[in-house]
Amino acid sequence: MPLLTNNDSPQQCRWHSYSTTAELEQAAAQTILHAAQHAISQRGAFHIVLAGGTTPRRVYELLREADTDWAAWHVYFGDERCLPPDHAERNSRMAALAWLDHVAIPANQIHPIPAEMGAQNAASAYARAVEGIELFDLVLLGLGEDGHTASLFPGHELGNTPDAPVAIAVFDAPKPPPQRVSLSAYRLGAAHQVMFLVTGAAKRQAITDWRNGAAIPAAAITPTSGVDVYLEAMLLP
Repeated sequence: MPLLTNNDSPQQCRWHSYSTTAELEQAAAQTILHAAQHAISQRGAFHIVLAGGTTPRRVYELLREADTDWAAWHVYFGDERCLPPDHAERNSRMAALAWLDHVAIPANQIHPIPAEMGAQNAASAYARAVEGIELFDLVLLGLGEDGHTASLFPGHELGNTPDAPVAIAVFDAPKPPPQRVSLSAYRLGAAHQVMFLVTGAAKRQAITDWRNGAAIPAAAITPTSGVDVYLEAMLLP
């Protein structure tokens, strides 16, 4: 697995390239389990933030049969669409069907964003839900064709300063549905480890822009430990 490091970015990206999507998904699943093992051994619990999307879904499916202490897992979400809880396009619904409904994580340790309350009320509620966590152990993120991550879109509030809100109410997302809730860039970066999962030829321009230092939303996630970007080799120049 080639590891490419971009030292020119203040974000401190580590680029991990894989020949196939399946190899990337297997590596991502192993990274998640390793992070869980480390956090549980060091701190007695594992706090993970989940991403939506096709690639994360396949990674979640790989985790169903994992040998881990599920009772120590605490699950959060980076963003959510303002739709009914059982709607097929809810990130929490996808994660439940792909993974969470099949493992023994206590129900009170799974924390979906209550986006059915509306963007503003849900953002306020989720800020309270995560306020006791100084640092997440692992944050999973994706990348959109326009460079967005979670529900942080170009030209919109990113919340990448220390005084930013914990969760952002989005009312005019450029893709449906327009109302969403997202953890802010600053809160997503408050983590021991941040991992982006990026697949699909349509992401090539976004990756090129990112590596060239463009101020896309994904570049606003700046944990002190840097970020790991797992991507298909075809996305690189």
